[in-house]
Amino acid sequence: MSPTLETHVTPGAKPPRRHSVHSLANLSTCHISIGLSSPCLQASHNNTSLFPSLPRLVSHNHINSLQAPRSPLLLLLSLATAFASVSSGYTLKNPAFASSSHCLLSISFSPLSFARSYGLYPPMTMMTPSPLDQEEDEMLVPHSDLVEGPQPMEVAQVEQTSTVENQPVDDPPSMKFTWTIENFTRLNTKKHYSDVFIVGSYKWRVLIFPKGNNVDHLSMYLDVADSTTLPYGWSRYAQFSLAVVNQIHSKYSIRKDTQHQFNARESDWGFTPFMPLSELYDPSRGYLVNDTVVIEAEVAVRKVLDYWSYDSKKETGYVGLKNQGATCYMNSLLQTQYHIPYFRKAVYHMPTTENDIPTGSIPLALQSLFYKLQYNDTSVATKELTKSFGWDTYDSFMQHDVQELNRVLCEKLEDKMKGTVVEGTIQQLFEGHHMNYIECINVDYKSTRKESFYDLQLDVKGCRDIYASFDKYVEVERLEGDNKYHAVEHGLQDAKKGVLFIDFPPVLQLQLKRFEYDFMRDTMVKINDRYEFPIQLDLDKENGKYLSPEADRSVRNLYTLHSVLVHSGGVHGGHYYAFIRPTLSDQWFKFDDERVTKEDTKRALEEQYGGEEELPQTNPGFNNTPFKFTKYSNAYMLVYIRESDKDKIICNVDEKDIAEHLRIRLKKEQEEKEDKRRYKAQAHLYTIIKVARDEDLKEQIGKDIYFDLVDHDKVHNFRIQKQMQFSLFKEEVAKEFGIPVQFQRFWIWAKRQNHTYRPNRPLTPQEEAQSVGQLREVSNKTHNAELKLFLEIELGLDLCPIAPPEKTKEDILLFFKLYDPEKQELRYVGRLFVKSSSKPIEILAKLNQMAGFAPDEEIELYEEIKFEPCVMCEHLDNRASFRISQIEDGDIICFQKSPPLEKEEDCRYPDVPSYLEYVHNRQIVHFRSLEKPKEDDFCLELSKIHTYDDVVERVARQIGLDDPSKIRLTSHNCYSQQPKPQPIKYRGVEHLSDMLVHYNQTSDILYYEVLDIPLPELQGLKNLKVAFHHATKDEVVIHNIRLPKQSTVGDVINELKTKVELSHPNAELRLLEVFYHKIYKIFPPNEKIENINDQYWTLRAEEATSIKNTPCARAKNLTKNIPEEEKNLGPQDRLIHVYHFTKESGQNQMQVQNFGEPFFLVIHEGETLAQVKLRIQKKLQVPDEEFAKWKSAFLSLGRPEYLQDSDVVFTRFQRRDVYGAWEQYLGLEHPDNTPKRSYAVNQNRHTFEKPATCLSDVIGGRWKNTSLSTKAGFLLLYHIQQVQGLVKWLVYISELSWCRRTGLLCTSGEPYLGSSPATVMVLSLGGHCNKRRMVSCGLA
Repeated sequence: MSPTLETHVTPGAKPPRRHSVHSLANLSTCHISIGLSSPCLQASHNNTSLFPSLPRLVSHNHINSLQAPRSPLLLLLSLATAFASVSSGYTLKNPAFASSSHCLLSISFSPLSFARSYGLYPPMTMMTPSPLDQEEDEMLVPHSDLVEGPQPMEVAQVEQTSTVENQPVDDPPSMKFTWTIENFTRLNTKKHYSDVFIVGSYKWRVLIFPKGNNVDHLSMYLDVADSTTLPYGWSRYAQFSLAVVNQIHSKYSIRKDTQHQFNARESDWGFTPFMPLSELYDPSRGYLVNDTVVIEAEVAVRKVLDYWSYDSKKETGYVGLKNQGATCYMNSLLQTQYHIPYFRKAVYHMPTTENDIPTGSIPLALQSLFYKLQYNDTSVATKELTKSFGWDTYDSFMQHDVQELNRVLCEKLEDKMKGTVVEGTIQQLFEGHHMNYIECINVDYKSTRKESFYDLQLDVKGCRDIYASFDKYVEVERLEGDNKYHAVEHGLQDAKKGVLFIDFPPVLQLQLKRFEYDFMRDTMVKINDRYEFPIQLDLDKENGKYLSPEADRSVRNLYTLHSVLVHSGGVHGGHYYAFIRPTLSDQWFKFDDERVTKEDTKRALEEQYGGEEELPQTNPGFNNTPFKFTKYSNAYMLVYIRESDKDKIICNVDEKDIAEHLRIRLKKEQEEKEDKRRYKAQAHLYTIIKVARDEDLKEQIGKDIYFDLVDHDKVHNFRIQKQMQFSLFKEEVAKEFGIPVQFQRFWIWAKRQNHTYRPNRPLTPQEEAQSVGQLREVSNKTHNAELKLFLEIELGLDLCPIAPPEKTKEDILLFFKLYDPEKQELRYVGRLFVKSSSKPIEILAKLNQMAGFAPDEEIELYEEIKFEPCVMCEHLDNRASFRISQIEDGDIICFQKSPPLEKEEDCRYPDVPSYLEYVHNRQIVHFRSLEKPKEDDFCLELSKIHTYDDVVERVARQIGLDDPSKIRLTSHNCYSQQPKPQPIKYRGVEHLSDMLVHYNQTSDILYYEVLDIPLPELQGLKNLKVAFHHATKDEVVIHNIRLPKQSTVGDVINELKTKVELSHPNAELRLLEVFYHKIYKIFPPNEKIENINDQYWTLRAEEATSIKNTPCARAKNLTKNIPEEEKNLGPQDRLIHVYHFTKESGQNQMQVQNFGEPFFLVIHEGETLAQVKLRIQKKLQVPDEEFAKWKSAFLSLGRPEYLQDSDVVFTRFQRRDVYGAWEQYLGLEHPDNTPKRSYAVNQNRHTFEKPATCLSDVIGGRWKNTSLSTKAGFLLLYHIQQVQGLVKWLVYISELSWCRRTGLLCTSGEPYLGSSPATVMVLSLGGHCNKRRMVSCGLA
């Protein structure tokens, strides 16, 4: 699937100027969201983000060509078009696709930073503080005499990625060149070149424009000196810096760095606005001294490695693993385990046999994988291993938990090693032990428990490095107060609780807790904090403070780093790779799926710490706030090897460690693979000739095929060189089949317009005199490498081959099939030559003889005409000539005995047409119980044209159910291999074929369930899940209410009363709509339930309806059964929402997170907060000590304003009849210590409760991480929705909670309406949010 590119732009006041980064600086914020089918990074930070791992998005004139559209929307579309046109494979496309490998890249960035980071603006300008103001630099472009034309622009990445395009294999040649220009002010030329200097055997020179290249700045470039004489297609890559030296204070020298791929089109590269001319020509500045300017150029030429032709084995000695879709996490783990030689040797020594199959044996699959990693020259596939896990294709596109995979794999291998020579290897390598203890402080009592571990999970959050994590791991917890420890014979005691290590394993696997569950936000989050890890880890530090008293202190626990496994991305997806030192030398290697590259220590360690990184300041002399961005690539697993054991673990593994049967098997596989490769390489020299004979027709018709004559994939084929003469090929046929050359006659097959495939004509003598290649070209219009022939062989009375009869234009070759209605069998009986002028009646006796019937048996003849898209088999008139019936060479005649009338009713398919119709539509369907969707329950042979009633009737008969209407069927999703979310409606499809189609694929699986009532009756009912909150008990029980769709909310309440226990007999219930801890609606009793959606929001029933007694409420019949307090509201009383909340740090501001159960409260005129708090405390039954810690705040638009006890609450709430989550409420701030309610499973839309402030939040699925602010921007969503024949355009402003009314949002961050994709586009156009600006309009 092509990635999807969406952009939205917040324009500033000025239009952009061509070639000037000032114009981009005027755009305060740009947001780009890219939906990818493969894992990618997520990045956003303070409205600016850097994306170093993205491919180069802009080059040449794409940005330059953007003019200044007056309309913001035109500007948006221009940017989107420009980005789409230069992004490899990026297309503007609907992002709402349901794919599990799907991952979203969401980026917010300032155009100025974007320009800097991609070379449009110098990314690493290093200049010391200047006493005078500096103007903003302009974009990095090559020089041009004509500034009006589009100029090339290069993407210069600040942080180099480790792809092979820019990965140096060796240290690049570099040189510093100094150019002293005397009499600088007297230069009269527009351009001025330096002398030629050589770096990396290439000739270079510096080019300057002393008066500026059509700008009021000095322009300076690096130029390829001999570009005009270099051969066609030349290219070279260089990193370089250009500088103007300050001859008074060298620290004020101006230096700018960049990099470029030089070629014939772009033979120079540099900076058009290098520095202002006014500063350069001012002698007091120090750049021009004695009319002399000094320029420096530092050039490093790097080797450019072609991405596609890169050979990992040749460059590094190692090969990678192929990614099956989303198996990069597994690949990184397998590479780590493979490069522990002791582990690899143990795997090789596991007993397997030559009869084992790799896909059914994990040990054999792992042995095979390790062998190929050791001896292959190219990357290795992992399909055999994943199949041995029991994974299907769908599982390979799902990212599994790495730690769980590691543990399961080790447990499987440990189990397989039992009773073998390698038993205990897993424990010897990876198993360590720690001691959990609880020690009483005041009495002599201590409880200990020894536990083993294969890996350790270390906290990242709140820890700066590994040692801090170990400190936290062994941190002593005090059990006191309400949390005292109950000691045997001593009762409750103050105690200390902790963990100490008894021993560490030789191979220490550390899982860094980069992914944690955030209880405040009720979701998983990734911790990108900086976390350092040393290349040598000393766990004996500080006199062994991590060790228990029982630990063996003679063992030195000094470890050296072996592997760093990295995750790049966010919590919703990303990419995994590993940095490994296979021999513990100083050389690191990066194993990134198929590609292996050499890396330095800094790349493997420091750059994987995570945290934030600052971009170098362009003007360090000014007090500019440094631009920081979060690094989303960081280590998540570390492997250390103990120094004292490394010689044992990093051992030699060679072929003698591999079982002989395994070597033989794998060498044979390698030879077969090489044969296939060679076969493929030589395929253009050969032609495949497929020869069908009568024997093939007899073998296949009625068994493998029923229509046409033969399956050519199952006939004998010859691989013949194209230059071989056809006469020589006939000799090959004679050797193979024993048919002399003179008795062979070959017919060419032809595909007819009705899509049938029949022998068309015999080869002519002239054609047989040609070569095989020439004949194939003549006969094959599709130009494939195959030639299909039918070999006609005539047999004499002695069944020996004889010469074929002479064929004239009058002769027709026909093929005959015989049908037996009683046995329901169709078979091939032979072929005949007939005269086109003759009639079928003339050959009846011959046909009876072929069929073994009596000579006078009455038979019926049918012509098999076609079978796609429907069967056409017509009765043949015995007395009409073959010419009149349009019979020709290769036609098929089916015949059968004329059935007696009394037998027609006994036969299911009495004639040839009905039987062929049956065969054509025959479908074997695998039925599975919806409760066990992975297991086949039974199979039925059905017809594709069976109706809905036919299918459910057969299913009911199969399972012994009397009433077929109680069967409900569900179709199969061919992509997820799961049932579709929506079942098939009663008679909702016409035929079985409609049930089995899923997009462009056809399945053979259906799911069934048995209902307690007939499906037509059930479809007339509405099923609602209602969470009932008891008035006096702290419990929530979910009830399923099933009522007719025309029922009302009042009917739901009456039904619920029969199922629940009320606090008192006269208690009344009300029904609320609650979404992420906020009340959105109170349902009036007379509202129809048909349109109520409980799939995404919680329906809450509780005692005591609380609606204000206003004219509006009375008109809507909302005041029925209201408590006295709320019925008797005074004219100045208010009914307000009260919500629980906490605050936490967001991207650049504090964010409010709601939790707990919301409720209504009546406040009276003049009532102070202290009085209101007393009533709230009584209502919630919170102890005084705890309630004293709570804070109260008035919240409007998500912004808290804290209240004092003396404040009059009434004055804060001026508006009435308010139930919107974006409006005002009284907030209670306190920690969320409440247990999750039982209905929490229904709260699966909470991630969309908060409004989105930028597109990265919208597409990235981080709705709840953004806070509501009047500066959030003007959010425009247009959603084209088909509703009752109308196309409605729904426009929402400010807060996305309106979207919940349309079913527009789903948990994955993709827009949906039910199960149908919907189109969403989000634009941030600046301004302030205001609910009154909401627009809604409809178009017919």
